[in-house]
Amino acid sequence: MTLIRARNGLGALLLLAALATGLAACGKKGAPEAPGPTTKMTFPRTYPAPD
Repeated sequence: MTLIRARNGLGALLLLAALATGLAACGKKGAPEAPGPTTKMTFPRTYPAPD
């Protein structure tokens, strides 16, 4: 009975570690930035385009 209990505890610990690793990998690093130089950016634009 002790071996089964130890195996269940180890399985629960491994599952918890896998879930924690997955959540840690989803962290936000910062605000999104458009690629390229700021002089070439066309967004945000007004809609409809002014005549």
